[in-house]
Amino acid sequence: MTRYITVFLLVLIGTFIIDQNIKTLFVEGGYYLKGSCIDLELHYNRGVAFSMFASLGEHLKWIQVVLIVSVLAYVIYEGYLKQYAFALGLIVGGALGNLYDRFTQPGVVDYVAWHCGFDFAVFNYADVMIDIGVVIILVMSFLESRKEKREGK
Repeated sequence: MTRYITVFLLVLIGTFIIDQNIKTLFVEGGYYLKGSCIDLELHYNRGVAFSMFASLGEHLKWIQVVLIVSVLAYVIYEGYLKQYAFALGLIVGGALGNLYDRFTQPGVVDYVAWHCGFDFAVFNYADVMIDIGVVIILVMSFLESRKEKREGK
């Protein structure tokens, strides 16, 4: 079990550090780049995905603390950490990166603005790592269920 906890913590810490360093480029460094499909520019998201629940204001960060702790407790209790240590490290590292922003910035620091053909939500590295972690879990679950069907379980 120690190996899984180590993988989980290293991926979580690495994701958090990379996320916060990229955000520092935009917040403190004023980084900006205009592109034909993607602009890299500072935005603060006071809500969650697509700015939903922004009306919750300061309460949103505390709701997220409770959700993250609850989900993490459930994952550990059910033993999913052993099966999905890497993916869960990405998800929790990204979640903590965005949550940290809520306590230190006016909102979550977003900076990738897609506008090729249509305007899409502005997002960040943490969001991408959360999405990748979820996809890894979905693919692993799908492959596991196929394996169980073939073995007749």
